[in-house]
Amino acid sequence: MSTFAASHLSPSYPDRAAWGTAPKLRAWQQEAFDLYSRREPRDFLTVATPGAGKTTYALRIASELLANGVIKAITIVTPTEHLKRQWADAAGKVGIGIDPEFKNSQGATSRDYIGVAVTYAQVAMHPALHRARTENRKTLVIFDEIHHAGDAKSWGDGVREAFEPAARRLQLTGTPFRSDDNPIPFVGYEEDAEGFKRSIADYSYGYGPALDDGVVRPVIFLAYSGEMKWRTRAGDEIAATLGTPLTKDQLSQAWRAALDPKGDWIRQVMQAADRRLTEVRRGVPDAGGLVIATDHETARAYARHLRNITSEGATVVLSDDPGASKKIKQFAASEDRWLVAVRMVSEGVDIPRLCVGVYATSTSTPLFFAQAVGRFVRARKRGETASVFLPSVPTLMGLANEMEVERDHVLNKRPPEDGLDDTLLEQANRQKDNPDVLGDELPFETMETTATFDRVLFDGGEFGTGAEVGSAEEEDFIGLPGLLEPDQVATLLRKRQSDQQAARRKQPEEPRETLAPHEQIAELRRELNGLVGAWNHRTGQPHGVIHSELRRACGGPPIAQATAEQITERIAMIRRWATQRR
Repeated sequence: MSTFAASHLSPSYPDRAAWGTAPKLRAWQQEAFDLYSRREPRDFLTVATPGAGKTTYALRIASELLANGVIKAITIVTPTEHLKRQWADAAGKVGIGIDPEFKNSQGATSRDYIGVAVTYAQVAMHPALHRARTENRKTLVIFDEIHHAGDAKSWGDGVREAFEPAARRLQLTGTPFRSDDNPIPFVGYEEDAEGFKRSIADYSYGYGPALDDGVVRPVIFLAYSGEMKWRTRAGDEIAATLGTPLTKDQLSQAWRAALDPKGDWIRQVMQAADRRLTEVRRGVPDAGGLVIATDHETARAYARHLRNITSEGATVVLSDDPGASKKIKQFAASEDRWLVAVRMVSEGVDIPRLCVGVYATSTSTPLFFAQAVGRFVRARKRGETASVFLPSVPTLMGLANEMEVERDHVLNKRPPEDGLDDTLLEQANRQKDNPDVLGDELPFETMETTATFDRVLFDGGEFGTGAEVGSAEEEDFIGLPGLLEPDQVATLLRKRQSDQQAARRKQPEEPRETLAPHEQIAELRRELNGLVGAWNHRTGQPHGVIHSELRRACGGPPIAQATAEQITERIAMIRRWATQRR
């Protein structure tokens, strides 16, 4: 076959190319392809941000290797069943026949196909079969989201056994980092100055460069706090404010109460997200929204909320639904407003018209967060923006602020230091990958939840002064135009925040309850410590270092001896830091 079709596949398959890129490969795709062609490697790891066009790039390489006789067969390994069909559809457009329905029990596929698409789990169940198929013909193995080969020891061992004899192996990932230190097969590691082994990519294309190139959309994160009240199994009634410093257990339960479909918090946030979607649709008429839910039951409940909000039905995609892939394709091709899903669309699935998201899940690993946000960043034309609504949880706020930070997969990590609350919190959140188990561990009844607009996070900065849901202040940010360049977004956010602050200064202050000196200082310390915690998540600096920098900038003694005026000055300073680019 010729490589003509592959060279003219849209750079952002399965939909339109980003502005200014069609019909040729994007610059990064061509650069990575040229590097691969020069090296002619057996193994090649390409790290490219979600939405950059890894499928098109990989199929161009596959077409070239087939045309030159370097390979005779292709095996594509994916994390999910749906992605097998998505790859087969893309390959079919360039004349490469891929069987996405291949079963281990078959042993062989039709001669009409050049190769097969299988899942990592499928390979792990019968690695000897896939090894035999790999040995029989010179095979290119394309690993989609290769980090999944480290999900379980059996998966990694199975992948290594099955594809060790492959003529070529092309590893792809949008998020090379993992929350554990399981080695990923066929990925190279080298020791850094601190003695850690870091994964080595042969070619990298991160979110920052992709944003500069107009390949992906800028992401605006809209965070919501609020009052939560719940009753424990013991009958105790507990209240907490999401977005303020909380203990590990308080945060876990307040977070779960916020996501409970029986409370008002999630309904109010979805209403705000739908208003944002309406605004985006003024410039992007087919823009769609996605709610990422915790489990099947809440997904269905969220869909009922959306029907009440929009008077339209929402598409619900569940992992055990045999028609899930068909539903995803139908939604992608439609102009329907909302899709609700648990995990089916958190990784790899391409619905380029998704512009607005609600992160309504308790899963908080960096890997899952990055892949989930990746569903909204694929740009189709210049100026499109993505908006993601999320709870004001320190872990999520930190991840949102780290969007442009590159991460490598690191082995032999040192154990965390004792006493670091942030590390303990991250560990607790990582245990939430099975929300149903969390429910058994922390049984309680949600009594009352109310959402409050907290702030906007964009480009490393934080904007907004907090506001009631439905207020003019909230609408200032929800009503941002849906078509803006990244620098225009930042400029407009700064202006809206400045206008709000000026308006508040003009308003007469309401008389506050007089606090005793010790109460006032304790309240200010709590506020400062909460801001320091958020800055820690954003920068990685230890809390003590942040406090020391604030003392150097503002003067005065340690916080234990600081006056109310000195603490207030440090609060103002760290807020100024938060509005500036990292």
